[in-house]
Amino acid sequence: MKLLITGADGFVGRWLVRAACGDGHDVVAAVLPGTTLPDQWRDDHAGIEVIEADIRIEADLARLAAARPDAVVHLAAVASGAAARKDPEGAMQVNGIATVWLLEALGSTNHATRFLYVSSGEVYGKEHDAAIVESVAVYPVSPYAASKMAAEVAAFGMCEGTKIELIIARPFPHTGPGQTTTYVLPALAARLVEARVTGSPTVRTGNLDAVRDFLDVRDVVRAYLLLLERGVPGEVYNVASGVGRRLSDCFDALAGIVGVSATAQQDAALLRPGDIPVLIGNPAKLRAATGWVPTISFEQTLQDLVDAQAH
Repeated sequence: MKLLITGADGFVGRWLVRAACGDGHDVVAAVLPGTTLPDQWRDDHAGIEVIEADIRIEADLARLAAARPDAVVHLAAVASGAAARKDPEGAMQVNGIATVWLLEALGSTNHATRFLYVSSGEVYGKEHDAAIVESVAVYPVSPYAASKMAAEVAAFGMCEGTKIELIIARPFPHTGPGQTTTYVLPALAARLVEARVTGSPTVRTGNLDAVRDFLDVRDVVRAYLLLLERGVPGEVYNVASGVGRRLSDCFDALAGIVGVSATAQQDAALLRPGDIPVLIGNPAKLRAATGWVPTISFEQTLQDLVDAQAH
């Protein structure tokens, strides 16, 4: 199918483009103006159609809609919780309002399209200590989660009465090679590698008591493609492993891979207000609909993260 991927130049987008091309889809990659394209797009998949577009600009949205995609994975977003907290209005404009504008542009073409909106497991909030199912009430507790929840609600309204088939994915934390140190596991890996080089006995960290459900980005993008093929329009699906991991255990595992005995030292500057203590997703609905299961072990993901830091 002809697949439009917004945010194709981002961390997840680059992996999704690769996976979609591998599955034989005709990919339209929407990237921010001035983006330096990954080497593999030029070398391995010269047939990728690249459109430079800012989803906040009406003319750019019209050009994306004019591509008449059979399916869309909407990744373009303010994806960092820290960035959204610094500029909540900007996060709401990109994550919420611009999603509405994109759906409006696509709907105006009267072309049948399956639309996967990539939300976040953070919309469930912090009152959970076990794996969360999709039917529980949502209670976002951060500007980032609020912007994602607003987009979900608006998207359902925008697709009503159109030829757009909306599916919502709520991914839980995911990581892998290529993710920036804005995110916790690459940040810890980078600091541990630095400690090995400098001989520092300590590594600065934020709150390592938090429990997170981590997936490898390569498993996540497979889930997105399967949801486009087999997901039920109008439904919401967690993309998660169902396994919670305490960040202190992740730190110890990374230290072992790096080969350093440095200890964690909490830095108040790295603590995040409103941090969710436990965030674990139940993936049963996704598995039942698509047959998806994770294929990359957490240990392999951590190894690949550390290897990426060394290059």
